[in-house]
Amino acid sequence: MRSTLVTSSPEPDLLAVAARYAADPTGWPVPLRFDPCERWYARLAVAVDHEVWALSWLPGQGTDLHDHGGSAGAFLVVDGVLTEEIVSAGRLRPQCLAAGSGRRFGTHHVHMVTNRDERPAVSVHVYRPALTRMTRYRLVDGRLRVAEVAEAGIAW
Repeated sequence: MRSTLVTSSPEPDLLAVAARYAADPTGWPVPLRFDPCERWYARLAVAVDHEVWALSWLPGQGTDLHDHGGSAGAFLVVDGVLTEEIVSAGRLRPQCLAAGSGRRFGTHHVHMVTNRDERPAVSVHVYRPALTRMTRYRLVDGRLRVAEVAEAGIAW
């Protein structure tokens, strides 16, 4: 009896997926825009195993401290500079990411991203699996406390 080896294709490198979309913003299915009232975002693509989002950030715009509801991901700064803050030893630790730089993150990653620069910024984010919820947190006495759980289709 002959056995058949079934192989699946490897999961894509999410940062590489972000880089492909970042390379040609003119090819995005929605035009990039900047909203002076709130951070703008749009889903660029959805596949069986991941989704891709574009975000624009005017100076001062940012996110709350949040996770990605169990999704892993990556993001790449297309233009400008973003500051990512993660919790380490009970404190927020900032890291500046300039255009062309990015990072991968796992399913339990909690962070906050802000445009602290004087210029607008643009980034591409990829999540696996697609986002269904995000939990927002407060940092109280060095510990994360749940502030809100946001559901896809309701909160964004």
